[in-house]
This record gives sequence, C-alpha cells and structure tokens, in this order.
Amino acid sequence: MVNAAVAVVGLALVWLALYDVFQSVIVPRAVNRRWRAAAHLTRAAWRVWRALARTISDGVRRENFLSTFAPFNLVASLAMWVVMLVVGFGCVLFALRAQLRPADVSFPSALYLAGTSLLTIGFGDIVGRAGLARLVTLAAGASGLSVVAVVTAFLFAVFGSFQRREAQVVVIGARSGSAPSGVGLLTVAGHARLRASLAPVLRSAQSWIAEVMESHLAYPILVYFRSSHDDESWVATLGTLMDASALLMTTIDGGDEGDGEASITFAIGRHAAHDITHYFGIPALGSGPGIIRSEFEEACDRLEAAGFQLCRRDEAWEKFSALRSTYAAPLNAIARWLEIPPVQWIGDRSLIAAPVHTIERHPA
Repeated sequence: MVNAAVAVVGLALVWLALYDVFQSVIVPRAVNRRWRAAAHLTRAAWRVWRALARTISDGVRRENFLSTFAPFNLVASLAMWVVMLVVGFGCVLFALRAQLRPADVSFPSALYLAGTSLLTIGFGDIVGRAGLARLVTLAAGASGLSVVAVVTAFLFAVFGSFQRREAQVVVIGARSGSAPSGVGLLTVAGHARLRASLAPVLRSAQSWIAEVMESHLAYPILVYFRSSHDDESWVATLGTLMDASALLMTTIDGGDEGDGEASITFAIGRHAAHDITHYFGIPALGSGPGIIRSEFEEACDRLEAAGFQLCRRDEAWEKFSALRSTYAAPLNAIARWLEIPPVQWIGDRSLIAAPVHTIERHPA
C-alpha cells in the first residue's frame, strides 16, 4: 500500500511536469493555467519582484532590476521542471526498490538514480534489474532529453519574437519621439511633411500588433521582457499607435492621412489590450478616457502647429473621449502591472511633472 501510494505521487509529479512543459512550450496558443506550475510560479515571482523593485528609488537601477525577471524566470521554470521530474521518477523508483541493485535502496538513493537517468549521466552504481525498474529509468532519460530539447527550441522562438517586437518599437520610437506618444507620431509626420506615410506605417503596425497579441498569449513570458532601449516599451508603442489612430478617426479633418487604416489598427489594438488583460487576470483601473479636456486641447494645439486641419474641438473631444474609453483602462492596467515607466497618456502619469514635448528633439 505504501509503495503504491508513493508510486502514484511520483507518477502525478511526472505527469504535471510533462503536461506543464507541453502546454507552456509546445502548444502555440493561450491555454488554461490551472494545472500549469510554471504559470503560478511566474505570477507569484513577479509579485515579489515588483514589490522589491518599488523599494529601489533610482529609476535606472529599478529598470535594470525589472529587466532581469524574464530571463530569471525562464531558468527557474526549467529548474522547477527538472526537480519535479527527478522527485517524481525518484518516488516511482523508490516504490520499485525491490527491483534495483544493490538491494534496500534508500529514498535519497532513488532520487540519485532518477537524477542520473534524467540527466543521462548513468554512473551505473545503482541499476534496475527487472523490467519495470529498467523501463522507468529509460523513461526518465527520455524525459530529460525531451525537456532540454524542447526548452532549447523554445528559447530560440522566444528571443526571435522578442527581437521582432523590439524592431517595431524602435521604428515607432524614431517616428514619434522619446518617449513615444500618439500625438508625437502625428506631429512628427506633420512637421516632417510625412503625412502620406502614416497609412503605410499603420498598415505595418497592424501586423505587428497581431503578432504581439498571438506571441504574448502563446508564450506569456514575453510580456515580462522589457525593451532594450530607454523610455520605450511594447506597451507604450501599442498605446502610441492606438492614440494616433483614435486622433485620426475623431479629431483630424481629412481622409488623406490614413484614417481608414487607423480604424483597422484601432480595432486590432483594442482586441490585443482586452485579450492580454483578460488572460493575465489584470484588473482594469477605473474607466473613462484616462485624460482630461485640457490635455486634449494641448494635443490639438500641437496638431494644428504641425499643419493638420482639425474638426470642431467640442465634437472631436466627445468622439475621442468615447473612443479612448474603450481601451484606456486595460492599457493602463497592463502598464501598471508591468511597472512600465509612464509616458504621455499611458501608465501612472501622476509621476510626470509636466507634459513631455519631443518634437524639438526629434524633428524627423
């Protein structure tokens, strides 16, 4: 009875570890996190990491500390899977200790055999002498090789997605100023006489948003990877594109600056913001447009100075605030959950002493 109970516990641990690896690494879609130990580890570790980061007063040091979370979590997840497999196979081998040589193997020795089999070391000082024990040691070795192989491939996929994400972050940052903003994206185009390029930019952004949404839901660790560049992030870039699209749809008069592409970009971006907050269980922060009328008026002044013709401001504000109310809360929730440095209209803007003007620093 005792051996059977130990074997059941061991098989359950092995199943949980392999199921977690399969769902986290191989399945290319968002899945239920109830039985995934890595998902619970990531969420709990991020809460601790974020709390520690808030004790760091220096902004650069805080960002450097937060940037280490995602790589650390990848290593911690792999270590957790290996430990679960070693303990699981160790329990099964301990239940089959009558089939091992030398006789009367202790539980630590069974863990040792499981570890050497899983890591394909195979010293041979403890071996199975019957079919079932031999089968378990072979299964341990196969599991170890499989986990290492799929995790290695997973790392290449994660870093590839990260690089593609950051390439667009850099492009939008160059077009909108540092830190990026929707108003900055439009005013830079206006001052540089690149208004005709807004439609192609938004068309390219649609593919980027779709890829970010799919990759970050399939491989959630990507959400926690921070940008390689100061004052930039994928959340700020998403907000920049959505704010620019909303302004084109409601405030700028004329159909030659990409308002058709803006409506598609807006729809995809809103879909991404809502899906990510729902999957990660991030509570929305408040409601409404997330800005006040005076901020909108200042944005309108900048747009007019850049050469744009605007709609009547009262009507534009009513339409813009209604449109922004559909995505401001989830977008700000993501920014605060990830401790993203605040930018114009996105994140904890109470930390910003004054509006950020970037056109003078990045005129083109």
